[in-house]
Amino acid sequence: MILNYHYSNRVRKLHLPDSLDVEVLAPKEISMVNESVVVKLALNSPLDSSCLSSFLSDAKHIAVVVNDHERPTPTAKILSCIHEDIKHYNMTFIVASGTHRPPNEIELRRIFGKFYDKYREKIAIHDCRDYNKLTYIGETVFGTSILVNDILIKSDKIIVIGSIEPHYFAGFTGGRKFLLPGTTAYESTEQNHKLALDERAMPLALKGNPVHEDMMDALKLFNRYEDIFSIMTVLNGEHRIHYASAGHINSSFYKGVEVAMNTYCVPIKEKADIVIAIAHPPLDINLYQAHKAIEHAKLALKRNGILILVAACNEGIGPPNFYNLLSSASDPSEVLEKIRKEYRLGYHKAAKIAELQTWAEIWAVTSMSKDILEKIRIKPFTNLQDTIDSAIKLKGKDSKVIILDNASMIVPKVNYDEVM
Repeated sequence: MILNYHYSNRVRKLHLPDSLDVEVLAPKEISMVNESVVVKLALNSPLDSSCLSSFLSDAKHIAVVVNDHERPTPTAKILSCIHEDIKHYNMTFIVASGTHRPPNEIELRRIFGKFYDKYREKIAIHDCRDYNKLTYIGETVFGTSILVNDILIKSDKIIVIGSIEPHYFAGFTGGRKFLLPGTTAYESTEQNHKLALDERAMPLALKGNPVHEDMMDALKLFNRYEDIFSIMTVLNGEHRIHYASAGHINSSFYKGVEVAMNTYCVPIKEKADIVIAIAHPPLDINLYQAHKAIEHAKLALKRNGILILVAACNEGIGPPNFYNLLSSASDPSEVLEKIRKEYRLGYHKAAKIAELQTWAEIWAVTSMSKDILEKIRIKPFTNLQDTIDSAIKLKGKDSKVIILDNASMIVPKVNYDEVM
């Protein structure tokens, strides 16, 4: 059996024994549609909102919130569909980078496409640490202090462009995340993400998920529902738009979630001894982002199994807090004990990695150095062929193998009926 897989923007080949029990999971094949038509249909039938042109009719200043380079959101395609409606208004584009590093010019050109040169002087990148440009609006029921980017505070109309995919502790991306963590303070995100330590904070889960509910309460505190027009997309495995919803920030989000559930949730017959999680760009940019693939893949892994992460991680670790904690401890139980005593942003990743390491092994094919990975008890490899050969030798030729292609975008479920 020969499998083509993505690594660092290249397609490579993996050879597997024909006798091996292999199950390959990928985002569902979805009929190709005209992306512009899909978006325009959503714009023409907004949910619990007037149409975009009516929504903007009395606008004095518009804030257009877009995702950063670490999300696959097709922002430029959306802008092509709404450009005629917005081009005459005074507006500022906010890149909702949350606590991520700011995108560079190449990444900004990728986000805005042909509109970058036209609007480059109107683009602001959110800085979660610049408290001179943040306004405190209150505290959520979970105790999270919410400080919001002043551009949103001062704009009378807000357009939100996003995409909805599974998220390993918020349930799904999109919708309410434009605010928290997209355009709030570092401390707001840190307090919200501490809730990810709760076992109810998991992929696909919204009801009862404290991370999601805290985000929704932050949006309630913001209390600008009538001033927000949301455009949400659901993408197929090739990152092409196959569904869009528009209108009220919550209605468009929940409608998109229904579609995303069917798109990204993939049934499996049984869990496997070896699970390979292949992260596609841009979610392979660093270990911090690639960890999402690990969280999805572990749902398909048997206890005492081997999880193999395949992610280039050309930018290394990413935000280092989680790594510093993992590398400072002698074993996973020490990591979990330290987190119980003191939480900092990023520690939720350390907690989830450490918890997994108490019952399974993590191996990785990345561009990172051997020393970096070994310090956090991840076994390093330089190519997938050697990795899977070693895993089969260790677990046996009768091992069950599951391969998650585009692992950051799909969630395996043993009992598919439970999530539908």
